[in-house]
Formats: sequence, C-alpha cells, structure tokens
Amino acid sequence: MAEQPRKAPKATEARVVRTERITPHMVRIVLGGPGLGAFEADTYTDHYVKLLFAPEGVAYPEPFDMERIREEFPREQWPTTRTYTVRAWDPVHRELTIDFVVHGDEGLAGPWAARAEAGDTVRFLGPGGGYSPDPAADWHLLAGDESALPAIAVALEQLPAGARVHAFVEISDAAEEQKFATDHGIDVTWLHRGDRPVGEALVEAVQSLDFPAGDVHAFVHGEAGFVKELRRHLRLDRAVPRERLSISGYWRQGKSDEAWRAIKREWNDQVEREQEN
Repeated sequence: MAEQPRKAPKATEARVVRTERITPHMVRIVLGGPGLGAFEADTYTDHYVKLLFAPEGVAYPEPFDMERIREEFPREQWPTTRTYTVRAWDPVHRELTIDFVVHGDEGLAGPWAARAEAGDTVRFLGPGGGYSPDPAADWHLLAGDESALPAIAVALEQLPAGARVHAFVEISDAAEEQKFATDHGIDVTWLHRGDRPVGEALVEAVQSLDFPAGDVHAFVHGEAGFVKELRRHLRLDRAVPRERLSISGYWRQGKSDEAWRAIKREWNDQVEREQEN
C-alpha cells in the first residue's frame, strides 16, 4: 500500500494584544483573538509554537491554508518558521504570551517582535512540547541560555513549594535578569557572559556543582555547543540516566535557523553515539 503524503498542519491565527520590553534584549508579546478559541498549552512547561513568516513580497490567499500553499506555491515561497517557547497561557482570557530575544535587526522573529503593535496578526503551528519537572524527583537541574529562559521560568513557576532546585541561566549581563512568580524560595543563579563565549560560564557552573544525592530530573537547552559538553558531563561524569534528561540544542553558533534544523537530528544522533561508546 502506497504511503499517503503527510497533510500540512493547520495554522492558528492570533492577534497582538499588547507588547512589553521586559529587559533591554527581551520583548514580551501577548497574543489573543478568536483564533485561539481551541488552543491549549497546559501540559508541558516547555510548550512551543512555530511562528510562520511569509518571505518578503509573498502574499497568501485567504483563508490561510498550509495545504493549499504547499500545493500552489514553490517551496522557496512557503512560510519560514521560527520556534518559540510558550511563556504563559491564560485559558480564561485565551491569551498566549511569548518572549523574544531581540538584537537589533538580527534574525527574523526578533525584529518582528520589536516592531509589533496591538492589532498585528501572526500565524503559528502547534503547540508541541515534552518536558515538565517530575514532582517525584529528589531534585531538579535547570540550565540554559537566553533561548531556554522562558521554558526554565515556566518550570520554576510550576514547581511546588519545597522543591529542591539548582537553576543556572546564562545571559549577557545583569540588565537581562528577570523576576519570576516564584514565592517559595526558589532562586536562579544568573551567569553574566560578558565577553566570554556563549555557554562557557554555564558549563563551568554545572561542572563545579556539588550534586545532591538522589534522583535528579534535568532540563538543559540552548546553544548546541555547550549542550553537547553538558550532555557528556551529565551522562558520563554524573551518570544521569538518559530518561532523566531533557537536553537539546535550540540553536547553533554560526548557523542560521534553517541550516541548524537541517542537521540537528543527525548531529544529536552522532553526539549520542559518541557518548554511549
């Protein structure tokens, strides 16, 4: 029996409700509108959506239909996707919050977020996700750079009072620190990168941590280079079981998002093979 072609996923349309510059390089966008009527994102703390951006000069027929676009438009005119963590989902007001790292005109989604105004529309796919801190774990390790900060923040805010946590977040400088809605004594160790390579301070902090005894549930995400180092450290030096690790490179230094996604699965598989042998 011939394999049936995969149907294009259905896109959700949302409208910008409000925006906020929460740090010099982080912009918060709150989305709403009737398109979010059936949206849900309350299962995982690392829920994500894939934002869709049309190439410059390309307009799609309404109503927006990914299946039709794939059938009628050449591939180079299909929407470009950018993946972002769901920072918050308000099921009562049907509002979706996403935080964007912004560095001037660099990138695609960041500049869009910096210019976004109430009433602007955006389409996305998802949500996806797969991690939430296991309440049965003896303690939790959370580590990442700016790209992982929203997911780490959600995890911290959902951990119960008394949870034992070591959370490390590497950011450019003190101005990028954030406050989270945690009222039960959970603190974040902020690592200021300065002129150091991305991830260097984070690797040092995790490697020098005096690991508590017991079962650890770890979440480590961000730039693929430091993720590879920490994967090796946690799997080999600390003997953390694979099933107790949520670990992946969100991005790769020196590669575009498209170039990284094209090799990400193969790269991760190779790293796993290297570290299992």
